Amino acid sequence: QVQLVESGGGLVQARESLRLSCVASGRSFSSYVMAWFRQAPGKEREFVATINRSGAGTNYADSVKGRFTISRDNAKNTVYLQMNSLKPEDTAVYYCAADDTVSLLKRHEPTEYDYWGQGTQVTVSS
Repeated sequence: QVQLVESGGGLVQARESLRLSCVASGRSFSSYVMAWFRQAPGKEREFVATINRSGAGTNYADSVKGRFTISRDNAKNTVYLQMNSLKPEDTAVYYCAADDTVSLLKRHEPTEYDYWGQGTQVTVSS
């Protein structure tokens, strides 16, 4: 079992930056693959980024590649999402997700993750 709590969301203008954090409680944080998803009003939840257990491997949605960076600090049980050059279309609730048995080919699918945070709102104005 792991509990996830996100923070760092807010209202920013286009081209500004935000850093989201997700702190995990429970045991064996380093055994979990971590990911960020987002959901805009009226849309399905979509993949943003994922990071493997060691932090050496990352994967991004095309829409955020080159602007967002996912990282983790296993000593602090925390995963981060650095978001630069934000656009209005990045506006959404951002969710942190975790699982210890994620298929490499399906790591972008929400159904692969058993544990979710409550979400943090990110709003980007033009």
